Amino acid sequence: MLSVEDWAEIRRLRRSEGMAIQAIARRLRMSRNTVKKALASDEPPRYQRAAKGSIVDAVEPQIRVLLAEFPEMPSTVIMERVGWTRGKTVFCDRVQQLRPLFRRPDPAQRTDYLPGELAQCDLWFPPADVALGFGQVGRPPVLVMVSGYSRWLSAVMIPSRQSPDLLAGHWTLISGWDRTPKALVWDNESAVGQWRAGRPQLTEAMNAFRGTLGIKVIQCRPADPEAKGLVERANGYLETSFLPGRRFASPQDFNTQLTEWLVRANNRQHRMLGCRPAERWDADRAAMLSLPPVPPVVGWRQTTRLPRDHYVRLDSNDYSVHPSVVGRRVEVTATAAQMEVFCDGRLVARHARCWAKHQSITDPAHRQAAADLRTAARQAPAPAVTTEVEHRRLADYDRMFGLDEVAA
Repeated sequence: MLSVEDWAEIRRLRRSEGMAIQAIARRLRMSRNTVKKALASDEPPRYQRAAKGSIVDAVEPQIRVLLAEFPEMPSTVIMERVGWTRGKTVFCDRVQQLRPLFRRPDPAQRTDYLPGELAQCDLWFPPADVALGFGQVGRPPVLVMVSGYSRWLSAVMIPSRQSPDLLAGHWTLISGWDRTPKALVWDNESAVGQWRAGRPQLTEAMNAFRGTLGIKVIQCRPADPEAKGLVERANGYLETSFLPGRRFASPQDFNTQLTEWLVRANNRQHRMLGCRPAERWDADRAAMLSLPPVPPVVGWRQTTRLPRDHYVRLDSNDYSVHPSVVGRRVEVTATAAQMEVFCDGRLVARHARCWAKHQSITDPAHRQAAADLRTAARQAPAPAVTTEVEHRRLADYDRMFGLDEVAA
């Protein structure tokens, strides 16, 4: 068979040096017919092995019948149905080749996004232990948000995936942009919403949040990760480029290192865009919506009656409150950084938010105030009780028991 090198040399001698076919055949010591075939072919010669039959050919019609009715039938079940007793690998390879012919195509759509159109969101759980205090370590979730047009990446670690912390993290990222995209894309995160009866349903808290911002929240269909491929790839990028070799003394340290790294990440050359995200960011932000004059209500907000032990529970932790308001209703608010308690608009407790679990956080001033109040309660003199008692006459008792008649 003619080699690619000989084919190229024949064409060079003919086209560049104008040699005759007979001269080329004489120089390269080959027949004139071979030279003619090489000159007639516009593509280099390829070696193609003659196709041989396979032992699966005999049962392929049966495989096609099964796949036509059940496109998702496992290969092992098909082997059993057709009575296959020979090699498994060659059989499974043939099924893999045939299955796409009977499966309905479901291609992923590659979308071009307009400036300010949307941002994709997801929770990333970094496989790295973070010190949470009180001797505990954990892996809190990281809220990741990627703008569709510019691919601008923002992320922040939040205490939990519960709705108050998730929406507070959203507001942290959006307020950091100082603008909001017209839509947020989410999967079926329980704090965001779920698909029920074939329709997406947002939670009440998410509806209130998006209503304040005046935006739309798009819920992806279940088992459709391609619908938010931008943020899925961003999660992988964080795991392979940000995480390796780092140690985190606290969640705050994690967020500090992450913020510094994101500056470099948004100034890297993006392969798909052909430019840096920072180069598109100004146009992206300009097309986004302005923030509302009144910020959305996010974070923890709950009311309760302060019990005698003067502690309130928030996300599995107990925080002390000034005991002077025992028995009265108090309002508890919390962010990722701190928690506060108010009674009739007056601040009665403030603590740093504890990210560890099942802890009791006590303010020394509250402990001392409780001890003083207990001492004062014990030392207070008991008030004198004056009760007027009616004194009956003896004649009333005589009349009651009939003694006056006996005496008569």
